[in-house]
Amino acid sequence: MFPLFDSLSSNSSLREELKEYDDLTAALLSRRGISTAKDAVQFLSPSYEEQLHDPFQLKDMQKSVGRISKAIDTGERIAVWSDYDCDGIPGGVVLHDFFKKIEANFCNYIPHRHHEGFGLNTGGIDSLKADGVSLIITVDCGIADVASVAYANSVGIDVIITDHHLPGEIVPNAYAIIDPKQEGETYPYKDFCGGGLAWKLVCALIATPQTETAAFKGRERIKEGWEKWLLDMAGLSTIADMVPLTGENRIIAKYGLVVMRKSPRIGFQKLCKVARVDQRTLTEDDVGYMLAPRVNAASRMGDAMDAFRLFTTEDEDEADMLAKKLEAINKSRRASSAAITKRVHERLEDKKLLDSIVPDVIVMGDPEWRPGLLGLVATSVGEEYQRPVFLWGREGNNILKGSCRANRPDVHLLKLMQAAAPDTFIDFGGHRASGGFSVQESAIHTLEERLNAAYATLDFADLDEQEKADAELSISSATPQFLKILERLAPFGMANPKPSFVLRDVVLEKISWFGKAGEHLRLKVKSPVDALDQKFNKQTSSIEGISFYAKRQLGTVCEKLSEGDKLTMLVTLERDLFTRGQPVRLRIVSIG
Repeated sequence: MFPLFDSLSSNSSLREELKEYDDLTAALLSRRGISTAKDAVQFLSPSYEEQLHDPFQLKDMQKSVGRISKAIDTGERIAVWSDYDCDGIPGGVVLHDFFKKIEANFCNYIPHRHHEGFGLNTGGIDSLKADGVSLIITVDCGIADVASVAYANSVGIDVIITDHHLPGEIVPNAYAIIDPKQEGETYPYKDFCGGGLAWKLVCALIATPQTETAAFKGRERIKEGWEKWLLDMAGLSTIADMVPLTGENRIIAKYGLVVMRKSPRIGFQKLCKVARVDQRTLTEDDVGYMLAPRVNAASRMGDAMDAFRLFTTEDEDEADMLAKKLEAINKSRRASSAAITKRVHERLEDKKLLDSIVPDVIVMGDPEWRPGLLGLVATSVGEEYQRPVFLWGREGNNILKGSCRANRPDVHLLKLMQAAAPDTFIDFGGHRASGGFSVQESAIHTLEERLNAAYATLDFADLDEQEKADAELSISSATPQFLKILERLAPFGMANPKPSFVLRDVVLEKISWFGKAGEHLRLKVKSPVDALDQKFNKQTSSIEGISFYAKRQLGTVCEKLSEGDKLTMLVTLERDLFTRGQPVRLRIVSIG
C-alpha cells in the first residue's frame, strides 16, 4: 500500500534511527529530510523553552535594545513603520502592544500602498518629523531604502531596520539593522518573516537585562511570559507570509495557533466571525485561506490602517465595524480580480486568433490594474492554461509591479526570472511556485519575449506522480487514526507541505456542486469492486472529497466527470468539521 515504506525499510540505519516511530511517521519524517532521532523529537514536539535561540545572538540586537531603551526612558517619540501586508501589519501590532504596555511615547505608521508604495519614503518621514519623532523602527521593510534612511538621518531621525528581505549591494546607513540575511550574521536561523523578527525584538527588550542600557522605564509592567500572548500576531505573520515552517518559525507558528485559538483580542475574534472560522479549532489553512486574504485586502482595496486598528482596538463596536469593513473590501477585491481575469481571457482569445497559439509563458499587463490583485488572477489563468503567468500593473508610486505563478510543478519561477535578461527586472523574489517582480519601464514591451526566450533555454525536470505524492493510499486506510498520525506533523506550510497521497482507480459514486454560484465540487468515491466483492455482496469502502473553486483548482477535468468513472486522484486528508462526528474527508489536489 505504501511503496515509500519500501525505500525506508531498505535503509537500515535510517530505520534504526527512527525506530521509535511507526512506518508512516518515519517515512514522512524521512521524506522531509529528518534523519536523526534528535531532529525527529524537535520536529514533532517543538519546545518553546528549549528550541528558541537567544535574540541577542542577532547582529545589532544589543545595539537596538540600547537605543530603544534610551528613547523610552527619555520620552522620545518612537514611530513603528511597518509594511502594509499580512506580515507587516501584525508585526506592527506586536510592537504597538509592547510600547502601549509600558506606556511609551510612540505611534504606528503604515504607508498607503497606492499613494506611497512599499518601504520608507520622504513624505512619510517628513510627517513623522513634524509629529516629533526621533526614532523609526521598521517592520518587514527598510533594507532596500538606502536614500530614505539617509534622508531620515539628515533630518535628525535615527532608523532601526528590522527586515527579513535579502539586502542589496548597498546597505542603508541605519543606526542598527536586524536582518538575519545580512552580511556577517551568525544567528543560527535565517528564515523569519517580518512579524517574527518584530517579536524577537520584543523578546530581547523584555529579557532579563544583559547590560544597564537594556533596562527601561515601564519594564516592571510586563509579567514573566507576557510575550507569549503576542504570538497570535507573530504566528499570523509567519503563516501568512509563507516563510518556511521549520526551525524557530515552526515554533512560532505552532504556538501562535495555540494563542490564536484563545486570543482575547476582540478584533481577531470579530475577524474570525465574519470569515466564518471557528476560532477554537483554527488551523493554518484558516489563516492562509480565510484570515490573511481579508487582512491583505485592506491595503489592496483601501487603507491598511483599517486592519491595524482592527487588531489593536479594545472597543467591541469598532472591532465589529472594522471586521465587517474588511469582509466587504475582500468581496470587492474578488469582484475586481474577476473583472481582470475576464479581461485577460479576452486578450488571450484574441491572441489565439491572431497567432494560433498561446506562448509558453503568458505575460500581460495594464497600467490600470492594481498589482495587489494580480496574484489571484495569475493563479486562475495559469491553472486553466497550465503554464506560467506573469501579470503586471502600476503601483501608486508609478513603479510597474506584478505577480507570477508557475501553475506547473516542473517550472521554477526564480530560475526563470534569473535566466531573463539582467536589465529586465528592477527586482524580483519568491519561490518555485509563486513570486513578485517590478519591471524597468523600458523593458515592459519586451517582457514577454524575454521570458519566453529564457524559458526555452531552461531544462525543467518533470515531477512524476510519486515525487508529488508521499505515498499511495487506499480508501479503507483513510481512518481517523491515520489522520491523527498525519496531524502530528502540523502546522503545514512552506518546507513542510501537507502529506499527499495517490488514490488509484477509485470509482466515482456521486458528484455534486455547492456554494452560492455552484463553484465548489463535492465527490463521493469508493474502492474498486472486484469479483470477490461481487460474489459475496461485500460493500466497498467510500469517502467524500471536496475541491473549493474546483474549475480554477482542477481545470476542465472537473467538467467532464460522470458517475461511474474510474479516477486516479492526488489528495490530502482533513477533518470535516461541519459534519457530525468530524469524519475524515479528502481535499482533492488533482484528478488524473
